[in-house]
Amino acid sequence: MTDASFPLFYKSPRVLTPGEHGERSLAREPGYAFAATTNAVPLVAEELSTAARHFPIVFSDEATPHPVAILGLRGQQNLFVGADGQWATGVYVPAYVRRYPFIFLEDEARAELTLCIDEAAQALVPGRDRPLFDEQGEPTALTRSALTFCRDYQAQHLAAAAFAKALLEADLLIDHRADVTLRNGERLSLAGFKEIDAERFAKLPDETFLAWRTKGWLTLAYAHFFSIGSWSALVDRMGGGQG
Repeated sequence: MTDASFPLFYKSPRVLTPGEHGERSLAREPGYAFAATTNAVPLVAEELSTAARHFPIVFSDEATPHPVAILGLRGQQNLFVGADGQWATGVYVPAYVRRYPFIFLEDEARAELTLCIDEAAQALVPGRDRPLFDEQGEPTALTRSALTFCRDYQAQHLAAAAFAKALLEADLLIDHRADVTLRNGERLSLAGFKEIDAERFAKLPDETFLAWRTKGWLTLAYAHFFSIGSWSALVDRMGGGQG
């Protein structure tokens, strides 16, 4: 059953167990069709510098902001997933996308994070071609790799959240809107996100600046500023010019 409270992409996540998934496999070439109708995905700290070369990086407009990559200029549009469900060649695939269909969900009763899989994912198929568990019910290398990836993702997600929280507390995030004009004259406006105010950032107290440098947050801020040039790349993919 689909639950609107589940994270983006996930419709029916369930704890990964040999009893439930012992006879299930991951498809060899699942593709990225599941991401074709989203125009933004969250980013984690360690990937911001790489993502900045391909996508504009902004911050979500919510009580607890988070860095996100803009993938399209219209709602439900991902300019990087083709009709064949494949990601554009040579373009970075955000970790949030690569993690799917696995995810860590909190087990409130045990106060811990548990590896789950989205049972609605097309990548999850019957059979034992690429099994999640071996004949003895032990996790295969594929599942162990997913566990490691999700564990690392969670740590980097928290690092990005701490950075965004610091920006919010320093009053550096401001509302922003991107306006573009396509070659056919159509004007598009993308709003509902925030960016770092460059002037306020430049006036950070020396003590704060040095503390952020120690934490590696300056690199994250500079990645955001650098990514501004990627707006034009989105416009080019739609065959337009920036307004």
